[in-house]
Amino acid sequence: MSTLTATRPAAPAAERNTSGLTRTIASEWQKLRSVRSTYMYLSAVVLSVAVGGFVAYLMTADYDSSTPDVQAVFGSADPGQLALPVTQFCLAALAALVMTSEYATGMIRTSLTAVPARGRMFAAKAVVAAAVAAVAGLAMSFGSYFLGAAITGDRPAPIRAWESLGDAMPSLLANSASVVAMALLGLGLGAILRATAGALVAVTAILFVLPIVAQFLPAELGMKVFASLPIQLPGQLAGIDPNAVYDPWGAGAVLAAYGVVALTAGWFLLKRRDA
Repeated sequence: MSTLTATRPAAPAAERNTSGLTRTIASEWQKLRSVRSTYMYLSAVVLSVAVGGFVAYLMTADYDSSTPDVQAVFGSADPGQLALPVTQFCLAALAALVMTSEYATGMIRTSLTAVPARGRMFAAKAVVAAAVAAVAGLAMSFGSYFLGAAITGDRPAPIRAWESLGDAMPSLLANSASVVAMALLGLGLGAILRATAGALVAVTAILFVLPIVAQFLPAELGMKVFASLPIQLPGQLAGIDPNAVYDPWGAGAVLAAYGVVALTAGWFLLKRRDA
């Protein structure tokens, strides 16, 4: 007597790939939220908003005691001006650690054994890094806006950065987009350099050293380089920078290039090099 055994049909390749990517993303998220450095960097973002709020409070107090002619040329008390570069750095550093920490501990071999498809593993890391950066960027941007509005109250421009949330929205979204781009840049640099120190030095140079270097370049070149730096691109992307070199589309393309170029180079080297 023969026995017929029912076999379950194999899932289509596309379905298996999607399921595999979903599980890999879940695994990468589990890794990220289980390490102390994640909370340290996110706490630094919160602290930067708080410090920015304190600076805004001091500026507002100084504004109230100034003469009308001084008030007319006062800077805006926007906590986001201080919090944005700190948030860009913290999320870029955190994303770099997503790669470099595994190389430092040797866990990269375990990860590649569990997920032999290196492209899928790298894509999952990028999704997790971008998602965390988007949430952190939005929280920083909107938190800074509401804190600044509460501090400046009904005082007029220029001390009050924005008349309403609607007016501020393009800038808040552009700031958040820049944080995501810097996180992807950090992840790419982590894959390229495979060392935490090297990745942090590279991120620091891009965010804080190049703006100084740009000031010593010939005027036209220096202006172009300065306008292309991450700290200057959000204002141009939002269309609010009076000295913009790029229109919003151009600024968006340059900002995206930071993440795309770094990720492409990181993926290429991850595929080529041994763990």
